[in-house]
Amino acid sequence: MTSVITILTDYGLQDGYVASCHGVIVGISPEARIIDVCHQVPTGDVRRAAAILAQTVPHMPPAVHIAVVDPGGGARRAVAIEAGDHVFLGPDNGVLSWAVQANGGARAAYELTNEELFRRPVAPTFHGRDVFAPVAAFLTIGRRPPELGPPIPLDRLVSLPAPTSRVREGTVEGEVLSVDGHGNTQLSVTGGDLDTLGARPGGTLVVWLGRRHVTVPFRETFAAVAPGELVAFTDSAGLLSLAVHAGDASQRLGLPPGAHVRLSVHP
Repeated sequence: MTSVITILTDYGLQDGYVASCHGVIVGISPEARIIDVCHQVPTGDVRRAAAILAQTVPHMPPAVHIAVVDPGGGARRAVAIEAGDHVFLGPDNGVLSWAVQANGGARAAYELTNEELFRRPVAPTFHGRDVFAPVAAFLTIGRRPPELGPPIPLDRLVSLPAPTSRVREGTVEGEVLSVDGHGNTQLSVTGGDLDTLGARPGGTLVVWLGRRHVTVPFRETFAAVAPGELVAFTDSAGLLSLAVHAGDASQRLGLPPGAHVRLSVHP
């Protein structure tokens, strides 16, 4: 089993929550290698966490991934899901679902009920420290997923609706998938969608935002336009993003996660 553990949470960095999780892991598995994916997910934003995890895992070696973003505050069952060479730990609220799907789908899942592997006592509000961190650590020193608890039928796992895009009649429809800390607005529109439209860097896109629309230069990077200007580009995940060079596209356009968008090539 791998010695790599990744952690994704909405705990923030101003308190000791993340350090506590690290401490529990190293206390059980001193050789564990911990990668902090992100701890500044907007509080309770399961979709944002799911997108970050799904777009990060392809660049990771085989690992145990902890993702703890749960508006229910620990009310949902804790699960372990095996997919590809990875094991995903988190609440069963869909936060793991996009990353699992991106790794070929779940081949097995278990409910975390083996209290021998938990830190005691378990705080009802801190399962990241008391459940997921110790379970992840034990997996790196030889415990196996079937030891974590009873199997879960795969069709009973909670999944988020997959982000979608649709090309038709010279347009592509999609949604705002996420907004990063710079205000860059990532859409569910793929590079393949843009190819189908005939969009090429150097051209111009028309972006419809409800009843209003804006024309946006389509370039290879956000730095290809002057500071303060809006630009569209295909990002490192292969998705179309809208940005303002040295600014905040989300505020400029008023596009929160989940907002519907429609694009076409400017004639």
